[in-house]
Amino acid sequence: MARTWWSVTVELLGGRGEELWPWPGRVFAVGPSHTFLDLANAINDAFARWDRSHLSMFTLADGRMVTDTETGAEMVESLGGPITEAVNIESAKVARLLKPGAEFQFTFDLGDDWTHRCLIGGDKVDPLEVLGITPGKPLPYWGWGAIPDQYGRRWSDDDGQSRAPRRPSHPHPMLLHAWPAQDRVPALDVSELRAAIAAADAARFLAAVRGHDVDDALQQVGAGIPMALKQRREQAEPVAVSVINRLTWRAGAGDGVLAQDLLACLRGEPLAGRVVPVDLEMLGAELEGGLGMSTGGYVDLRTGQVYDASSTDPMMVGEDAAVDVETEPDRWLRFDRTGSRDGWRDMAAFAERQHDSALRERLEQAIEGKGAFGRFRDLVHQESLAEQWYTFATDRQLGRAREFLADNGIRVG
Repeated sequence: MARTWWSVTVELLGGRGEELWPWPGRVFAVGPSHTFLDLANAINDAFARWDRSHLSMFTLADGRMVTDTETGAEMVESLGGPITEAVNIESAKVARLLKPGAEFQFTFDLGDDWTHRCLIGGDKVDPLEVLGITPGKPLPYWGWGAIPDQYGRRWSDDDGQSRAPRRPSHPHPMLLHAWPAQDRVPALDVSELRAAIAAADAARFLAAVRGHDVDDALQQVGAGIPMALKQRREQAEPVAVSVINRLTWRAGAGDGVLAQDLLACLRGEPLAGRVVPVDLEMLGAELEGGLGMSTGGYVDLRTGQVYDASSTDPMMVGEDAAVDVETEPDRWLRFDRTGSRDGWRDMAAFAERQHDSALRERLEQAIEGKGAFGRFRDLVHQESLAEQWYTFATDRQLGRAREFLADNGIRVG
């Protein structure tokens, strides 16, 4: 049973002629099958011993030494001290030789003499409670204190005499969550992504997504997740979870809806609404089209097809081509056009995110006044930002279309 495990506290008293205080320590869960060698390796792992070419030895309270057979034989045959028994570190089990409350010593590197005080706790522990797993080797589940380098080195070229390198004037980008730099992460090839989704090719889809900057295209990436999960679940699950988390963090229009849908797909649960195969790009374009074109349109809740309001007017499209939305009113979802308001906000958001202050200012100036869309389009082309812009804007438009449908009880599938 898991309750037969010991809790072993190990404190590093000192080494290399120096006594440490306070003593850094780690508390290990040690199982009934673990040998002293297992414990020695776990201690050396936890106390950052990177050079393992040195000996390890335990000394028990009765004077017995637990070490390798060759070293043990030399210790037993020595002229000094009491006659002792050597115990094989590779085969002796901790739980068989020791009892709760036992104190013993562990020494690593008999030259530098890193000395540890070890104490078995009075209560047994359940590794599932303290670690969450039942490990195959002793593992620490608690600890404190700073661990010194086994050779006392403070930097890679420390020879004990040279001065420490000067501290950099700026924090490392990793500390600022600015690494890797955005320009070092390959951009997502949206054309390849869409081609993979259209071909229902999960391997191609995953290859297009992995290792690329997808944060501006989460709605577009999310469209391929169900297909990838169906074909290659094991490889697609981590991608799905990452996209769900990114959508939740981004929290743009429609992001929460898509995150919920992907989570349901991941769990094998039905989507929270009527599932209709709506073309989100077409719906987004119709929702945000010019108000001068028409007042809105309809979504066919049976086929997912999107129609402009003019498609229902026999005078506009002809008697035979006109869509009849009155015979089956429950089949149709009416939408009203919102105009260019959201599109302008997309341009403003894209401008605001630019790190180059001069570029940001030019983009912000471009969207002021009449003709903003044309000036902005020309400028992003001049600055080689067209692909970034279209990916960014398309994703936001898809999200708004998805949210509109969700508000009306419709989920895209």
